[in-house]
Amino acid sequence: AKTFDQLTPEESKERLGKIVSKIDEDKDGFVTVEELKDWIKFAQKRWIYEDVERQWKGHDLNEDGLISWEEYKNATYGYILDDPDPDDGFNYKQMMVRDERRFKMADKDGDLTATKEEFTAFLHPEEYDYMKDIVVQETMEDIDKNGDGFIDLEEYIGDMYSHDGDADEPEWVKTEREQFVEFRDKNRDGKMDKEETKDWILPSDYDHAEAEARHLVYESDQNKDGKLTKEEIVEKYDLFVGSQATDFGEALVRHDE
Repeated sequence: AKTFDQLTPEESKERLGKIVSKIDEDKDGFVTVEELKDWIKFAQKRWIYEDVERQWKGHDLNEDGLISWEEYKNATYGYILDDPDPDDGFNYKQMMVRDERRFKMADKDGDLTATKEEFTAFLHPEEYDYMKDIVVQETMEDIDKNGDGFIDLEEYIGDMYSHDGDADEPEWVKTEREQFVEFRDKNRDGKMDKEETKDWILPSDYDHAEAEARHLVYESDQNKDGKLTKEEIVEKYDLFVGSQATDFGEALVRHDE
C-alpha cells in the first residue's frame, strides 16, 4: 500500500490500463466477469508461488530440493531454542508445536520432509482440500478463548470487534450477531462446533474470486451491459487498486506489468 501511495492517479491509471489488456483474454475489448475471475485466481496463485519461492530459499539450507522439519524448525525457531528462557518464549513454543502439527499434516508421505508441493500446502493450507481440517482447527483455537472446543457468540464477535469502552456497537456488529444466531449456529445450541466453523470459513458453495469479480463489474459497469471496457475500469481505478484483481495494488508497482 505504501508503494502504491507513491504513484500519482495518472500513473495508477496508466498501469492499470496495461493490466486490462492481459485480463481481456479473448482481446475483444471487454472484460467479462469470467475473465476477471480467472485473472484474480491467477493473481492469487502467483502470489502464493512467489511466497513459497522466497521462503524456500531461506529454509532449504542444504539445497537438496527438500525441506525437513528439522531444517524448517532450525531456520525459524533456532535462536529461540538456543535461549532456554527467552522473555516471550512461551508464545514461540506454542507456535512451534502448531507449526509441527501443520507440517506433519502437509507431509503426505510422513517422512518429515517436505517437497515443494508439500511445503506449499504447509504455508498455504487454505489452498488444499486435504489441509482443510487443520485450517478449521487453527481458526477455532485462535477464537475459542475459554478453551471449551466451541466458538460462542461473544468469542465470534470478539474476533472481529473490540468494544474499547464503546457503549454502542456499530450496525455491522449487530448484523454479525444476527448472522451468528440465524446462519452460523445451525443447530441453535448457542455455539459453533467444528462443522459449523468449517461452513463459515470454508463455505463449499462460495467462490471468493467470482464474488470479487462480480462486485468489481457491478461497481464499475457504467452502461450496465454486464462487462467492462478499459475506460470503465480506469475510471474506477481506486476500486481496482484495493482489489484482488491487482493483488491489492501489488501488480501495479511491478516492472513486469
